[in-house]
Amino acid sequence: MKVTQHLWFEKDMEAAVAFYTSLIPGSSMEWTSAVPVDNPSGPAGSVKIAAFTIGDQRYMAIEAGPLDAFNHSFSVVVECDDQAEIDRLWEALKAGGSEEQCGWLRDRWGLCWQITPRRLGELMRDPDPAKAKRVAAAMLQMVKFDIDALEAAAEGLSRPTAATAGEPA
Repeated sequence: MKVTQHLWFEKDMEAAVAFYTSLIPGSSMEWTSAVPVDNPSGPAGSVKIAAFTIGDQRYMAIEAGPLDAFNHSFSVVVECDDQAEIDRLWEALKAGGSEEQCGWLRDRWGLCWQITPRRLGELMRDPDPAKAKRVAAAMLQMVKFDIDALEAAAEGLSRPTAATAGEPA
């Protein structure tokens, strides 16, 4: 049995898929095709479909005009090993999109992403509840995650981040 996420794009599906697969190592476009018959979304050839992977996750996409916009009910979570990965992905995905609290952003197609440090999960699961609480409180103040600031919060130290210091994240 295979499980595949499916994304519905109003337009620009191929550009979105090419962009996504260029960002995440190990990603690839498997195939694209136009639906060769008339269908409820349009005449033959007007609806496009694609299969691709982002990292180790399988996806399919369809470009078939307006339906339901992407929302927070579905997001792509990317766990990063270091701040450089977070920064690179954040900058690329926010171009033409919007930033949100707690490591969330929307790309220019409206798809929601969560760009998180792997270390955040480790800190949140710390057996010391006071440490985990400090990390959670720091996380809730951030837009783009700052691993050093999360580590400082875990140790009970205060370190301003761009998000908490009033600078653009």
